[in-house]
Amino acid sequence: MAPTRPHDDDPRNPAKKLKKGFSVGPANLPDGTHRRKVKKIKESLIHKAKLKQQYAKLKARADHGPPRKSVYERAAEASDNDDGNNNNEPTEPVPEPTLEPHPDRVKMLEEQSPEPSEERPAERRQRRQRPQPFQKESEVARKKKEDAEARQHARQEAEKQRAAKLAERERFRKTMAKARGGPNGQRKLGRESTVLLAKAQRLMGKT
Repeated sequence: MAPTRPHDDDPRNPAKKLKKGFSVGPANLPDGTHRRKVKKIKESLIHKAKLKQQYAKLKARADHGPPRKSVYERAAEASDNDDGNNNNEPTEPVPEPTLEPHPDRVKMLEEQSPEPSEERPAERRQRRQRPQPFQKESEVARKKKEDAEARQHARQEAEKQRAAKLAERERFRKTMAKARGGPNGQRKLGRESTVLLAKAQRLMGKT
């Protein structure tokens, strides 16, 4: 009699175990900092496991296969092969050095060099005056400086004239005081007349 297909709900049939992926931390974490941190740790563990698997495969392949030569050994072998090939090739004979000049040089010396044609020297162009930067500003500054110097000179002249007037006035006052100091309170007409005459001449000159 042919064997019958076992039922799924048969207690004698052991249930097939399903592989469950590993988990890091609780599965019911809310979205936030902790969930992102757990996810980052899980991804890091998966990456490390993959690296370990690849390393194990490479190590097993290296153990079973022939030893691989390093880069330096391969470069040394390639240079040795090149040297061997160069030694096998026939070398061309090198011409012996001589004191005779080269034929091309002799030919160039024999040819007559053409006379230089007289060329009219080019006239020198007049150089254009370069535009000076900040020319307007320099002109304004120069004018301001000249005005300041003129004002300073006028101020000094006015101070000199004022000082001269004050000195003359003081001299006039002293002379008039001396003219009144005669005996018995009489005036000295000689001194007083000189001062008054100078004052009258000055007033007439102004008018």
